[in-house]
Order: sequence, then C-alpha cells, then structure tokens
Amino acid sequence: MSSIVALIDGSVYSTSVCDHAAWAAARIGAPVELLHVLGRRLATGTAPDLSAHLDAEAGARLLEELAAHDEAAGKLAQRRARAILDAARARMVEDGVGDITTRLRQGDLVETLHEMEAGTALVVIGKRGEAADFAQLHLGSNLERILRASRRPVLVAARAFRPIARVLLAFDGGPSAMKAVAHIAEGRLLHGLALRLLLVGTPSAQAATRLAEATATLRARGFAVTADTLPGQAEEVIAEAVRQGAADLLVMGAYGRSRIRTLIIGSTTTAMIRSCLIPVLLFR
Repeated sequence: MSSIVALIDGSVYSTSVCDHAAWAAARIGAPVELLHVLGRRLATGTAPDLSAHLDAEAGARLLEELAAHDEAAGKLAQRRARAILDAARARMVEDGVGDITTRLRQGDLVETLHEMEAGTALVVIGKRGEAADFAQLHLGSNLERILRASRRPVLVAARAFRPIARVLLAFDGGPSAMKAVAHIAEGRLLHGLALRLLLVGTPSAQAATRLAEATATLRARGFAVTADTLPGQAEEVIAEAVRQGAADLLVMGAYGRSRIRTLIIGSTTTAMIRSCLIPVLLFR
C-alpha cells in the first residue's frame, strides 16, 4: 500500500505536519512514513580545510582537529535527527496512527522523494522550514522545489491543524485542475466533505464545459458539490474567499493555464500561499 510521506525537519510546523498526515491517513487508510533528510554538510559535519596555509606540523594537527570536529558534528546531527523523528512518531501515536515508519536519510530532499515516489500516495510538508524567517513570512526553501518536482499530490500544512469539513477547489479547466478533480473523485481523501468548485474570471467555452463535467463527475461519485463563477482576478478572489472562512482546505493545480499559474512562478499568488491560514492541497 502506498504511504503518506510526512516531511519532518524540527521546525514549529512539524507538529502540524504530523496532525495533517494523521488526518489524511485516517481518511484513506494509509500508513505514514516520517522522513527527515540531513543535508550532506549536516550529515558529515564538513568544515573548510585551511591546512594549506599552515606549515606541515600545524597543518597536520589542524586536520586531526577538524576531523574530530567533523565526526562529532556529524554524530550530533544524527542524534538530533533521531530525536526529531522520535518526537514526531510520538505525536502520530497521540493522533491515533498505528502504522508508522521513521526514515532518516542523507542527501538531497527532492532526490529522496523522487526515489520514494512509486510508493507514495501523498506528501505532507510544512509551509515554512526550520530556517525560515517568520517575521518576513518566508516560505520554506524546499517547498517550491518539491512542488515543481513531485508527481504526487502535496499537502502544505497550515501552522496548526483544524478540522476540515469544507473544501474550495480553485478550478481553471486546465490539466492540473482536471487531475485534481479525477484524484478527488477516485479517492477517499475528501469524500463526504462539502466541495465548492470556483472558476474566476470570464471563462472560455471550454473551461465552462469542463466545470460542468467536473461537477457532474464528482456528484456521480457521491460528493456534495456546488460550482460557481465569479468575476475578478483569480488570486484575489480566491484569497478573499479563504479570508472569509469559506473553506477549511484549498485545492489548486500547481500549474495551470490561467493566472492561477502564478501560484508557483509569480509573486502575487506565492504571497497568497504565504499568508493563507488554511492548508493547501496541490496537484501538478
């Protein structure tokens, strides 16, 4: 069975990532893999080699000290990573998850996720990582890389988990939106939740037709669906709907034909994700 991969980094979002992953696991009946990836420098504790600027004896002593320092730093990073994973596992147990695996890897996070992709149903990540500047609301450095690379749905956790009953799907008729509709219709993750499809702007005939088709598909699968079209700019209208409390979860295509495309590659909708107070489920 495919797993839910929860990315744990020791940031304040780690608890929320666990809670969102537990919610998803309960809904689809999947095991959870808690993944912490140590960057190569953290894993090895590599320090700069300055011995070339010293005489032979002093250089040899420095190399010995650096090697000892590197070994100690590497061991400390490993112990810290294990402690982070143990704390996350304890949180998952509190959340009622029974099938939990912890995995500590070294290297690049995106490469690791690519290796695991065949057995992954959903990736859960926090909006901001351990090193993010919360004062400036900076997003985690790995978030966009993962969204660009992942062929699996990615759930971006909010700062804290809240019960999810209402889902807003930003629909533009593009391939990513249609993929989101197909995934929702065929899966159990959002089944039984109130679902609203929102098309913003002046729709083309094709987009309007696809909205009607998407609505019919979801209703045929038993979803309680409403669909509407509103004027305006997509990012502004969607952000306002979220601010008004119209949804507990926002679903979007990571790339699309309309201005929703700026979700990843433009600053306006990136700012929407940055300030959004609800989790966002993304499809590429």
